[in-house]
Amino acid sequence: MSDANDRMLARAAREIAPGMVVNLGIGLPTKVINHLPADLPVCLHTENGLTGIGPTLPPERADRNLIDAGGAYVSTVPGSAFFDSATSFAMVRSGRLDLTMLGAFEVASNGDLANWKIPGRFSPGVGGGIELAQKARRVVVLTTHTDRKGNPKLKRQCTLPLTARGCVARVFTDLAVIDISDRGFVLVETRDGITAAEVADATGAPLVLPNATPPTF
Repeated sequence: MSDANDRMLARAAREIAPGMVVNLGIGLPTKVINHLPADLPVCLHTENGLTGIGPTLPPERADRNLIDAGGAYVSTVPGSAFFDSATSFAMVRSGRLDLTMLGAFEVASNGDLANWKIPGRFSPGVGGGIELAQKARRVVVLTTHTDRKGNPKLKRQCTLPLTARGCVARVFTDLAVIDISDRGFVLVETRDGITAAEVADATGAPLVLPNATPPTF
């Protein structure tokens, strides 16, 4: 993993406060767990039926029957609980998640999220993304700022099929931390060595800049 992505994950991990119930979505968000302090009192949830998730393990140390929603081998902690998908999604739908961290193909400046399908490419289905995006008390996104061709993922409007409308509160990228407000994208922090101008150039919508030099991560 690149240093930029590693910094993004470490910064996103600081969004998780003691006592929270947090869902870590497929992709980059599942890696946040390895940046959390071992003694942080938090309940991590994966929609395939587990609360109380410990660190990701290499295959030689893992219980091969114990995976998260992305297929990574995970461990348990004291108090871990297993349950079926119906119970897992009942937790989601009833608003018991304080926070969900999701990946994204696109995020719009009004908080719309597209993260489940690129037309013409295989997709296994929307999974739990719609319900997580709509029902968690706070939704944040972890994604690279641009795609592999250099096109911005943060845009005026999503062009891909939507997962949910107006759901995203904050975006963590390999360049910056950006909030979504009634003014659109608002720059909060930049990665060390990245300027606000570079972030603005890589963003496909107007970016509200702070009056002072933003903090770095």
